[in-house]
Amino acid sequence: MEATRAQESTNAIERMYITMRHLFNRGFYKPMGVSGETLRNALLQLRPEIYGTIAEDKAELEGLIYVLERLPEGIEQCKYINLTTDEGYGSSHFKPIVPPKRRRNCYRIDEDQMNIEITRGRSDIYDILTHLTFLFIESGKIGKRVLIGDTGVTIRDWQKLEAAYQKGKLSVSDREIAITHAANILSRSFVEIQAVYDKFATKKDPERFLKIIYWLGKQAIDEETTGEKRTITFSALLREGLGHHIHGERWADTIKRDLYKHGLMERPLHVISSNMHSVLNTLFARSALKKEFPKGQSLEIYEALSAQDNGKLQDKVLAMAAKNGMYLIDDTSGANIDVQIFDLARLQGDACCYEIPADEPSGPPVILVMDYAFGEQAYECIDELFKPFKGNGQTQYLDVRSISIMGKAGILTGEKGDLMIPSAHIFEGTADNYPFKNELSKEDFEGNGLSVYEGTMVTVLGTSLQNRDILSFFQESTWNVIGLEMEGVHYQKAIQSASKIRKSIRPDVAVRYAYYASDNPLKSGHTLASGGLGKTGVKPTYLITDKILSQIFKSQ
Repeated sequence: MEATRAQESTNAIERMYITMRHLFNRGFYKPMGVSGETLRNALLQLRPEIYGTIAEDKAELEGLIYVLERLPEGIEQCKYINLTTDEGYGSSHFKPIVPPKRRRNCYRIDEDQMNIEITRGRSDIYDILTHLTFLFIESGKIGKRVLIGDTGVTIRDWQKLEAAYQKGKLSVSDREIAITHAANILSRSFVEIQAVYDKFATKKDPERFLKIIYWLGKQAIDEETTGEKRTITFSALLREGLGHHIHGERWADTIKRDLYKHGLMERPLHVISSNMHSVLNTLFARSALKKEFPKGQSLEIYEALSAQDNGKLQDKVLAMAAKNGMYLIDDTSGANIDVQIFDLARLQGDACCYEIPADEPSGPPVILVMDYAFGEQAYECIDELFKPFKGNGQTQYLDVRSISIMGKAGILTGEKGDLMIPSAHIFEGTADNYPFKNELSKEDFEGNGLSVYEGTMVTVLGTSLQNRDILSFFQESTWNVIGLEMEGVHYQKAIQSASKIRKSIRPDVAVRYAYYASDNPLKSGHTLASGGLGKTGVKPTYLITDKILSQIFKSQ
């Protein structure tokens, strides 16, 4: 029997991950050499939706934007990329480079080398290597287009683009001339290049698009003409420490020490994994902004707080929260997961929008809000957080009453902003499945103008590796998959082991999962590479937050 495209795609993903683990254990590889060929071929066979035209001769522009937002600025100029753990570069003279859409510290060591710190586990490594593989494939396309045979001579379009890059800031006419040459090199139209040009630009570097294309092409040309291959290496400390929960343990210990110091260990604890603004704003914004919004219309307030120029409004909310029991825990662990603590015993008057029943013998609850984890990091952090704390010679257990996970996910039926309420998580590429009783239900969200879907969520190894064939299989199979994300299985695995096996938290702990759609990878123009949600995400974000908080306050 011939394999279906979905089966071929699944095999391609498996090959990629097996190869990545092999190369990681080996310690280095050359992406455009024989050792990187398996990764390139697998990604070309897979043709993920997010990478668009990767398998075609023409350049993939939207995918390039997506990847460069998740890699450090200047990565295209580096011949040597070194993946490290936290090895002390933060205390050196090197200035950290943080990609706009990924929280990871990167350091430009010299003109040829970029170091990238890995503190969020294997998912972080897979994410980086996948994006780098895409980048090298696009670089190779440019090299093939501009080199004439094996002579080392380049075509006229490349020579003109190189001259434009060396000129620096360009006039309108010079820029359009350069775009014309770039369009020929990239097998794209003038209009297509012009449309993305400003998306790459920054205030400091308006011609950044030309710079990126130049360096991608130059590195490919140098490899072909000099034989000196670009190299990716993995530091010895990274290889030794991966999987040992080093950063997750530091992160969790800091939180438990802080709870212990403030006398909160024995109080009812509710853990929420979400962004760093929606719980804060839902609790305090209506009271803090009474003057600005006398009618108290929640959605209007939240949309105003979500605007880019919201500094003064958000400061007022933060000030009220700080007076009423909220404080931040500085993350020095390297996990890159910020934490807010809300001590509801310190609420004053009508500062909060919810009412706490007074009949809880352990006292008012404590809410711990943790920023989003990344893939497997979710297991590492929750597993460590739920371990008992040893202080002053005593072992103390957290009184965890509920765990709520909210976030963005890809949807398979529906539109951006629609809601997904999972009843189970399944792990991509395995038969591992995690059914659970979700305290949130479809009925909780109906009648709010948003479509709501209930069913199974698939936890994928990487959102950038999904293609239409795999996603269509998930959608049409009896697994009843409604969407895809990267952390659900890892959270639930940690919760189940802590509550059912280790007994470190109560067995009847309440679990809540809800997601809103950031993209629909099955719809053209609706993938993650097509841009963010904008204001579309405000309503579902705060609707989910309100339902979670309402249940937390009622449960006391």
